[in-house]
Amino acid sequence: MTGPKLNQQPVLRSRPDRPARAVDAAPGSGTRSTARYARVSAYKVREVLDLVRGQTAERAQEILQFCERDAATLVGKVLKSAIANAEHNDAINPEELYVSACYADEGPTLKRWRPRARGRATRIRKRTCHVTVIVSRLPENELRKQRAARAPAGSDRRRRATASKPSPERAARVRASRGDQPAAVPTPAEPGPGAVSDEAPPRDAVPDDDAPTDDVPTDEVASDEVASDEVARDEVASDEEAAGPRDQPEADDDKRAE
Repeated sequence: MTGPKLNQQPVLRSRPDRPARAVDAAPGSGTRSTARYARVSAYKVREVLDLVRGQTAERAQEILQFCERDAATLVGKVLKSAIANAEHNDAINPEELYVSACYADEGPTLKRWRPRARGRATRIRKRTCHVTVIVSRLPENELRKQRAARAPAGSDRRRRATASKPSPERAARVRASRGDQPAAVPTPAEPGPGAVSDEAPPRDAVPDDDAPTDDVPTDEVASDEVASDEVARDEVASDEEAAGPRDQPEADDDKRAE
């Protein structure tokens, strides 16, 4: 049988190093989430719940993340479920929530037996528990303190942002000192007559001896030259045939003389 919920009264810790204090709110008020029949002892879960009771939701998640107890994983899941219920069902900002109450009730115990010496048996008790986490909205005075603590940081950022931007008067003085003249762009100096340029000449400026000078393709020029050579050889051969051998006129004259 479970005992009375003595720790259900909403409590709040203004600082992590200070003890929890009671809050003027109805017991059990807020958004809750419950995990039933968890296969862990209620004693072990209560050790973890004592760490996050009264803490803000963000601070409680950080504590459970670095807690080395196995029950911290179960409590973390229940806390995330409670925060989601408050955000979606009650439309409360998760940054304004805190763990107002959390407790673990004992569930049914499973009985098992272990054999021992001399034919005896020992009872094994497998405990279960029901974990409940309740989150509520922070009181208005605590919210004002949080907003006041966050305001200087935001004002400092805005002050630094405005200070980095020059004022119109300063910009006008700078333009007047410069005379409204744009910065002169340096032009490259022309090389002298004996200077050697590092830049490669353009492709069109490089002379090419093998390239044809006419617009006729190279293959057509080569075929025309071959054809002209053949015609010249044919003309020479025809002239030699027409003239005959050089000794032929002298032989004819000898025959005639005889």
